[in-house]
Amino acid sequence: MTRKLFRDDPYLRDAEARVLRHTPEGGVVLDASVFYPKGGGQPGDSGVLRWQGQVMPVATTVVGEGDDIVLVPAEPVALPPVGAQVLQSLDWDRRHRHMRVHTALHLMSVVVPFGVTGGAISATHGRLDFDMPEAPQDREALETALNHYVEQDARVSDGWISQAELDAAPQLVTTMAVQPPRTGGDIRLVRIGEEDDWIDLQPCGGTHVARTGEIGALRLGKIEKKGKMNRRIYLHLDS
Repeated sequence: MTRKLFRDDPYLRDAEARVLRHTPEGGVVLDASVFYPKGGGQPGDSGVLRWQGQVMPVATTVVGEGDDIVLVPAEPVALPPVGAQVLQSLDWDRRHRHMRVHTALHLMSVVVPFGVTGGAISATHGRLDFDMPEAPQDREALETALNHYVEQDARVSDGWISQAELDAAPQLVTTMAVQPPRTGGDIRLVRIGEEDDWIDLQPCGGTHVARTGEIGALRLGKIEKKGKMNRRIYLHLDS
């Protein structure tokens, strides 16, 4: 099992770890990872591994068997041997942009109050697909609302609730913008705002900034029709 350091501290850029195994495809599994694996619309992290004077560029990170987190080499190079101690270092600028975009998309799910049917994140922009029959008419009002939440510099935090706790308190579901997944295990909740005065609360496994002010100015992009009841809205970081 790989310990998810990115979940303990999404701002951790470097950490030592031990190589647990290699995958048949040529990936590397560590006992602890600062690298976030691709999932929930968020790309896998990139960066480098260093050991004994050698370097392995990491192109991306994916989920492997069980709870394994697999680092995928960017090119055919020697892998750190099983048991070796390595220093893992993120491409921090790219990750931090993913964190900004991901948190911004949570805000967009607030200002566009329709069911979310899909989404994707990049280092410059993101998009959400909404279950809505018509495109929103007032783009300027949406953009203003988004940037208002950014300027509030609201706190972003997380917590956990078990399936049993949720079943025992079904009223909690009414406070969430998104229904929680029921695939077993505890559910991680990401909250924007304070516990008694929140802006958004929804299940999410991704990485986020600590405060909305860190997102920076946002710009609404294209709005596309992707089906009779589906509208895709793009959101861009201004810098």
